[in-house]
This record gives sequence, C-alpha cells and structure tokens, in this order.
Amino acid sequence: MAQSTPEAGSGRVPAEAVQEATVPVPAAAGSGPISHAIFRLARLHRMFAGQLLRRIGLHPGQELVMMHLWELGPQRQTDLVRLLDSDAATMTRTVRRLEQAGFVRRRPSPTDRRASLIEPTAASHALRREVEQVWSRLEDISTAGLSDDERAAALRTLERLEHNLAVAAADSADADPQR
Repeated sequence: MAQSTPEAGSGRVPAEAVQEATVPVPAAAGSGPISHAIFRLARLHRMFAGQLLRRIGLHPGQELVMMHLWELGPQRQTDLVRLLDSDAATMTRTVRRLEQAGFVRRRPSPTDRRASLIEPTAASHALRREVEQVWSRLEDISTAGLSDDERAAALRTLERLEHNLAVAAADSADADPQR
C-alpha cells in the first residue's frame, strides 16, 4: 500500500497524522491530501455499504430513498430528487428498481394530475429495521476505536467540509450564466 505523505513543513497535514492509504496516492494529488483522503474514504464506505445492503436486497442509495419515504410519507419523484440532491434519471431508475422489488408503489397525486406519488409498501416497512441495523453496523465499523469525543470531532469536521463544498457549489451555480 502507498502512503500519503505530504511534504514536511508544507502546512497541510502533519506527517505524524498521516496513515497508510488504501490506494496509491499519485503525485498530482500531493497538493490535495485531504481531498484524496475523502475520495478514498467515500469509495470504501460506499463499497462496504453496498456489501451490507445487498444482504437485504438493496443497492447503495436506495436505502436513502426509503428512509425519506418512511420519515415523510408519500413524495413526488421531483421532491425525492431535491431531497437527495440527485438527478431525475438516477431517481427514475432507483424508484423503478424499488418498485420492481415491491418496496414502493406509485399512485396518482390527489393535487396534481401530472404527478404521481411514490409511497412505501408494507414490505418496505418490514425492511426498515434491517436498514437501521445496516447503518448502525456501518457506523460502528467506520468509527471503530474512536472515543465519543473523537466521534463528535469527526462529525463536526465532516459537517464543516460539507458546508464548505455546499457554499462553493452554490457560488459556482450563481456564477454560471447558463443556469
């Protein structure tokens, strides 16, 4: 395995904080060690989540749709796209697969003839506890060896990184004249 080792004294990441990377870190990523670590972490997290979810008949992302439907009740597909910051094509495929598996059904919207509502089925409600257990297991694996204080600090840091990227994305969208 390759190590991610930013230049000493660069002010980026202290050398003693660097642990072994799961994939080789290319030299071109040397100026972005945190971004590369996020990439590696997201890749592994999604891969392991996929393994756990497959055992209960879901693919990554489908459980998020189900979580929103269980929490909020029937939703228009466009609302699911917005809630999950997805795109229409991906959501169409996801809903179609969930429908084929018997976890959701479509019904006409009582307020908009053009729209249909996506609602969870009884079969999906039986799946809810299993999804919660998968997420609990994924959380335990991801944070193994961290104290409660370290978990809280990690969550604050991740939320800050997410905020920074959301602000940058919004600024970028505002600056794009084609939008």
